[in-house]
Amino acid sequence: MAILSHDMTLDILRCLSVKDLLRFKCVSKFWCSWIDDPYFIKLHLSYSLKTNTNRSLIVRHCKYQFLSVNYDSPKITRRLKQPLGEQKKSIQILGSCNGLLAVEDENGRMLLWNPSTRKYQVLPSTEIEFSSPPIRYSRSTYCGFGYDPVSDDYKLVRIVQLLGANDEYFHSEAKVYSLRSNFWRRIKGFCFYFISYRQLGFLANNVLHWMVFKTPESSSRNLVGFDLRSEEFSLVELPDFCIDENIYLNVKAMGGHLCLTSTYWELGDIVADVWIMKEYGVKESWVKLMSSTYPDLIPGSPSEVPLAFSKNGDKVLFHLKFNRDKRDSLVWYDLGSKRIEKVGIRGVPIVYDVDLYVESLVPLNQKPPRVLERWIACVGKISFSIANLNGNKMAETLASAGMSRPCLFKAWW
Repeated sequence: MAILSHDMTLDILRCLSVKDLLRFKCVSKFWCSWIDDPYFIKLHLSYSLKTNTNRSLIVRHCKYQFLSVNYDSPKITRRLKQPLGEQKKSIQILGSCNGLLAVEDENGRMLLWNPSTRKYQVLPSTEIEFSSPPIRYSRSTYCGFGYDPVSDDYKLVRIVQLLGANDEYFHSEAKVYSLRSNFWRRIKGFCFYFISYRQLGFLANNVLHWMVFKTPESSSRNLVGFDLRSEEFSLVELPDFCIDENIYLNVKAMGGHLCLTSTYWELGDIVADVWIMKEYGVKESWVKLMSSTYPDLIPGSPSEVPLAFSKNGDKVLFHLKFNRDKRDSLVWYDLGSKRIEKVGIRGVPIVYDVDLYVESLVPLNQKPPRVLERWIACVGKISFSIANLNGNKMAETLASAGMSRPCLFKAWW
């Protein structure tokens, strides 16, 4: 049987599912170290993101029941065990990025969780205290989760806002958690007022986004972004139509782009438009992706949620909350024909929340040996002369490169 080259082996393994790769770790110690290696983990994740493969939907029902649904084959589902093993504890998903979920339980504990590997990490507790708050006030918490490729770090942002009963007191404090340092630190520069009571930040272009007002008295909506690299806040321009106060707006991220849904009345009909920002930060790049009128798609209220594009980008997956059948549903909307196709999921509950995530091997503060990077370096050192080596001379060369002859053969196998 022909022996596969190192590159061919990598090309095969990176195309496999996380489930298969976890099984293959039992083949040998070397394969286990190989699959756990940060270089391969990034290679596998990059392939999944570029090809839109290994995507799943995570369905949450009754605040604590989780179901993982294969994105490309919705009939393939599996029950997920909660982190910490507490199956009756309420858990809210705060964000999803590269296969990791940021979640919060009913006791206020925050965790990072990889449902594919079943690994989790409890974050250190953090409190945000305010000096001299009024006797009567409302307290709101806002979060967002994402990845900074420059520092190779996953970050969770938590913003707590206090508002006095008569708007006489307004104060916000923000902290960011770094997975690399496993530490919370305070960040400055947030001086906006959130529109809704509890709002999650959506990630696009390595920036987390929320809809806000500049002041509690303001009626003009703004989109603010938090750059995970610079850890600074800045405004992102919206399309001109967003000035109309009668339009219901909702911001999402879809296919790596900012996505804006606007719902409004027009000539007695409920109209829903979906806009997408083709070039991040450029106001003129906002493009209307689709427009639909009740009763074709909209169930009578602004509750349609675009989740993702299909693999070839010609369809959009929508989550419809409480439709005409008084149950949640998932539908494909064909951008060309404007036809709707229902998505049948076996065992899905009547009402649920749904998030999109990519299955990955991304670890949680685990630092396995960099086997692949070392192997690549070794191959570079020895490949130029290995054909001319034999016996003790070959062993000496391999030893100088940090490898033994059996290790080399095992790697190629």
